[in-house]
Amino acid sequence: MKKQLLLLLTALFIGFGSNAQVKSAETNVLVLIYSQNGGTYKMAKSIAEGIQEYPNAKAIIKRIPSINSKEKLNADVEKLPIATIDELANYDGIAFGSPVHFANISADMSYFFGQSIPLWTSRALEGKPTTVFMSAGSGAGKEAAILSFWNILASHGMVIVPTGIMGTATLDKTIPQGNTPFGATSLAGSVGTRPSAGELNLAKEQGKALARAAFGLKNTETIKAAKTTSIEAKSDINKTLRDNNITLPEAPKPVGNYVPFTISDHKVYINQVALKDGKILNPGKVGATVTDDQAKEATYQTMLNVIAVLKEACGGDLNKVKQCVQLTGYFNTIPEYTQHAALMNSASNLTALVFGEKGKHARATIGAASLPINSAVEIQAIFEIE
Repeated sequence: MKKQLLLLLTALFIGFGSNAQVKSAETNVLVLIYSQNGGTYKMAKSIAEGIQEYPNAKAIIKRIPSINSKEKLNADVEKLPIATIDELANYDGIAFGSPVHFANISADMSYFFGQSIPLWTSRALEGKPTTVFMSAGSGAGKEAAILSFWNILASHGMVIVPTGIMGTATLDKTIPQGNTPFGATSLAGSVGTRPSAGELNLAKEQGKALARAAFGLKNTETIKAAKTTSIEAKSDINKTLRDNNITLPEAPKPVGNYVPFTISDHKVYINQVALKDGKILNPGKVGATVTDDQAKEATYQTMLNVIAVLKEACGGDLNKVKQCVQLTGYFNTIPEYTQHAALMNSASNLTALVFGEKGKHARATIGAASLPINSAVEIQAIFEIE
């Protein structure tokens, strides 16, 4: 009996050890900034340093593109890789840094987030931890600026990590400091070297706090993923659609000698364009008459049409879908256009939201000289059904 108990305990410890190895997977945290003169970038480096002090956490510093492409940037800032709005969904946590402009975030950061509607509608950032740090010449409006940024992040459902009083014990009280309970800031126009040692230390503590939150939430997702099989067995696509306020359109009808879908060996083959209420949504050529945001909206509508047709193929029951096998996006673009993948993310994010793990698919994106009825996008989809 004792021998059996010992073997059982050994097995349990081995199991816990295996779980520990799974949980130790690298936590990737993005530090995303707009910085012209380099002050915010210096803060970003301390944020990144704090992130990487947390076990198995990796910090990646990137910048957003400037609205004015001819704007003169600090040499070190200019070397940073430029982030796209769609890649935000790929990180376990994000720290945002910006200078204070009239008690608000910079116009460049505001414009960047103006492109995040597809992320918002697909809830791609929901539940991700985030934090904000800033740099202000006079220090005026820094707290208002952080809180205004929080409004944007809260709208995306992100988990906000404030600073509270962390790091304040080490601040030099003989000089003005940029600390706030919401996030680290630097008084860029104040006396002495800026950011000050105290401001940089507070930023470092803030980065460490974000990494801790990102690790914890990622670990929770790992536990949830381990239960995926049993959860999916009970999942209801119709409930998912209702919970996310997704209304499928009426499936478009063929306008020629063809059918809206075919089924072969449990595979459903579908092709759709950006029809909405009988008209093409945002027709034209991407990069010329159609903006990226309009193309993303058209792509989202096209994928809704695909799912509507798929529902017909399933006899009205989308729960019969076993897997999204392949999505191919064709985009009507000017020859030099290169952002096809970013446009197609609108379709991929919607598919993953509706079908969960079953919605993860292989994908191709292709530029075209023209598409039927001047649609900006056409999607070819292959699904496996029961």
